[in-house]
Amino acid sequence: MASVLNVSAYLFTRIDDPAALRGVLRDRASASGLRGTILLAEEGINLFLAGDLDAVRGFIDSLRADERFAALMTKESWSDAVPFGKLLVKVKREIIRMDRPEVRPQDGRAPAVTPETLRRWLDQGADDDGREVVLVDTRNAFEVDYGTFTGAKDWRIERFTQFPDAASAHRAELAGKTVVSFCTGGIRCEKAALYLRDEGLDAYQLDGGILGWFAEQGGAYWDGDCFVFDEREALDAGLAPAPASGDRGASVAARAATVVSA
Repeated sequence: MASVLNVSAYLFTRIDDPAALRGVLRDRASASGLRGTILLAEEGINLFLAGDLDAVRGFIDSLRADERFAALMTKESWSDAVPFGKLLVKVKREIIRMDRPEVRPQDGRAPAVTPETLRRWLDQGADDDGREVVLVDTRNAFEVDYGTFTGAKDWRIERFTQFPDAASAHRAELAGKTVVSFCTGGIRCEKAALYLRDEGLDAYQLDGGILGWFAEQGGAYWDGDCFVFDEREALDAGLAPAPASGDRGASVAARAATVVSA
């Protein structure tokens, strides 16, 4: 049985002292033997960590003891080995770069739909008001190539900073419909949903992202696997590492390096 707990989490919340917090979290995670990446910015926290079960959950519990991170929700999966080479704790301008300072999820979360609600909408072919539901993949093109929702919009963006312009260019095809943005864990689709709403669209994010969908709905309406930014490369709908797939793109190391800017 896989013994390494992998956890991903993010939270948009105001952090006035990300540089000071960096050292505290680095020392705490290091003392717990954790490896992975923690990103901090004035807008919040984004993390991907792996290690012993008690160490990982203990670290998350210590984070939640800080009122700024009390609402932090995690997504867990398991592996036979730690899929990170070292521990990195970085301070960035944004925990997920969009280059749109007017989009401020730390001031108010985007409306969200649960996997259960989206599943009902997809099963019945419309939302509860009878409107067409459009799924928008906010991830980079190479991630989409590993797998995505059946029929989802894919604008072939190379980095998340391109999403606003792509969304504006495709606004007309989304107008009058219920738009659900999605991404791996929720962080990109939260900013995306806010931007789409600023464009006058009825947009929502998929709560928990693709990994949350897998946990609750398995592979329903999904084709393929889900790329993840660590040495596992991709997870299947059961949240287990997908079979090795070296022919599907560049190396994992090269792709993982984009996590702080894509």
